[in-house]
Amino acid sequence: MPAVLRALQGGLESMYRVETELDVCDFLVGGEERDALHPERAPREQLFIKRDDEGLRLGLFVDERTLENLAMRDPRRRLDAANLQDFLYAVEGVSHFVYLVHRAQQERPVSAVELELQAEVDKYLVALLVTWNQAGEPPSDLRERLFANIRFAGDLSREERERYELANTAANGYAASLEERFVRLHAVDDMLGEVRQFYRKGLAQKLEYISQLAA
Repeated sequence: MPAVLRALQGGLESMYRVETELDVCDFLVGGEERDALHPERAPREQLFIKRDDEGLRLGLFVDERTLENLAMRDPRRRLDAANLQDFLYAVEGVSHFVYLVHRAQQERPVSAVELELQAEVDKYLVALLVTWNQAGEPPSDLRERLFANIRFAGDLSREERERYELANTAANGYAASLEERFVRLHAVDDMLGEVRQFYRKGLAQKLEYISQLAA
């Protein structure tokens, strides 16, 4: 399964023109390793971050069932209802990894909300581009499937739920603007230029920008 995760990492870094110079697969942790860290929650994708005297330590958990399904139903060949949800888990994990490493290399702080917002945007963009490439046309219902027809986990704390709700709402607004300005015009190159600029904004700038786009 490293092939799909590495492909996602390569795709994100290429899309945003960033280079982590790391291999996400070197940071994967299994279920037993995750359990040993005693996390408060056990979702199907989880990034672990620890700072110590040696710097920043990272670990990425992606559920074994998710990886097995992606191995059997490679989304690079066909992305559909049978593997979309697991594909999104994988994109989210790799997105967190790439974004956090990129920010750390720039010595820029990053918040949990910022990580979630960018991951939501990345899930939309990667699924959009993969489906578009396979079908020859952009999907008409992707934004609704990602941002409207969702249910949040019942074990989220109030703070976590508010974070996920904010990220979902903001990413939906940004995706809607991308559809209006670029997707319906099939202007992929222009869209990529736009999202590269968005990627480099801080959280406050991103939220203000999305608000301006919706005005």
